[in-house]
Order: sequence, then structure tokens, then C-alpha cells
Amino acid sequence: MPELPDLQAFSHNLQKTLAGKTVKKIEVPNAKKLNVSAHELDEVLSGQKLEKVYREGKELHIKFGKGDVLGLHLMLHGKLFLFDTRNENKYGIIELHFEDDSGLVLTDFQGIATPTLNPEKKDVPDALDADAEYLKKRLAKTKTNIKTVLLDQKILRGIGNAYADEILWHARISPFSVSSKIPEAKLKDLVQAIRSVLEDAEKSILKSNPDIINGEVRDFMNIHNSKKKHSPTGAAILINEASRKTYYTDEQELFE
Repeated sequence: MPELPDLQAFSHNLQKTLAGKTVKKIEVPNAKKLNVSAHELDEVLSGQKLEKVYREGKELHIKFGKGDVLGLHLMLHGKLFLFDTRNENKYGIIELHFEDDSGLVLTDFQGIATPTLNPEKKDVPDALDADAEYLKKRLAKTKTNIKTVLLDQKILRGIGNAYADEILWHARISPFSVSSKIPEAKLKDLVQAIRSVLEDAEKSILKSNPDIINGEVRDFMNIHNSKKKHSPTGAAILINEASRKTYYTDEQELFE
């Protein structure tokens, strides 16, 4: 599943390519996840100019001239493709056709990627916006392990399995630590790690794949990387094969 840095990179490139284009029509080959009818979606968005593409948590949002927003949640296997005149990609969920005959399609062979017209705003902070005080208050309420907390989109939006491992290694916190037991000083390390890991990852993705709008680039990762056996400091990378595969080292302090 694309995570925050992937979606940041996608939104950067889609904004660069699509901003200012006017929608000619919207086609919805698979409307089972759409929150309105395909006809209503087309009526609302056709004729509007695309103003902005940006990320919200684990979604991409496309804002149009009249203020309407189309949210796209890629789920596990959703992919975005640009096309000219006609979409030739299989498993289409929604297609945006523009007046210059270019287009954008969201595909998903599982059929569960979700387009939403005017999604509700969420009051959960984005991973890049959360501070140590928020985490201190929020983590005091839960005894689950810290990795589970980082993955909970009702607590913090944008982080997925791979980046949770990277963040916790950089903060030197064991993923199996009881979240309410982590001291305040380490929470400050965690906030710093969240921001630096996610922001640096976006830069790495765009540097190696400057036009990327789909897929996941993970080869630069230090810990959550099946090709690496040791961390940058030389510690052996360990793997926990639970419901989510967790990569970690014994350098990370366990709080329990």
C-alpha cells in the first residue's frame, strides 16, 4: 500500500501535470465504492478546472475550481496512470477526461480502491503535523504496542507498515514497546524521526523516480528492506513474522 512519502511524490507530479486542466467528463467503470452515483459525479465535476492535487493522510485529494474535492484512496493495489484520448489500462475504477484529450485513471485489480466526492474532513492529525504533546496525551490512553499505534489512522494519519519500522529504528524505540510506557524524552525523538524519515523518503523517491505517480519505492530503506541484513550501524536486522512483518534491531529500546 502506498504510504505518506509515496503519496506526497504522486501528488507533486500530478499537480505539475494536471493543474489548470478542465474536466470534459468523468467515467466510472467500477462504481461500487463511490459514495454518489456516477451520473452525479460527472455532473458535479464536468466543466470544472482542476486546481490542486494534494495528500490527506493516506488519500490523494483533487480540488476543483468550485471547491469540490475528489478523494482517491488507493487501498492495497490501486494505481494511477495518465493517458491520451483513451484509457487502455485494465481494471479501471474512475477515469478523469480533460478537454485537451488527456486523462487520469485509477485502477485496481481487486476493485476496492475508493473514489469519494467531497470526503468528510478528519480531525485526526497528519503524521507530519503531530507534536510530542499530542502523542503524550494520546499514548497515555493506550497500552498497545507503539507500532500498532503508529499504524492506527484514527490516531495518526499517513504511516503504514514499512515506514513505521523505519521511524521506530531512527527513534531507537522497539516496535514492541508498550505505548503508554514510552518516556516523554523518547516521544520527542519519535516526533523528530517521523518528520525526518517521511520527508527524506519523499526526496529519495522523487530523486530516483522523478515522474512517479504509482508504485512503491523501498530500495533506499535502512531497516524495512529484505535485501539488507544489517542496519547502518552494523546491528543485525531481525524480522518478526506476525500478522504484519516487522523489521527491527536490538539497538531499539524496549519499554514495557
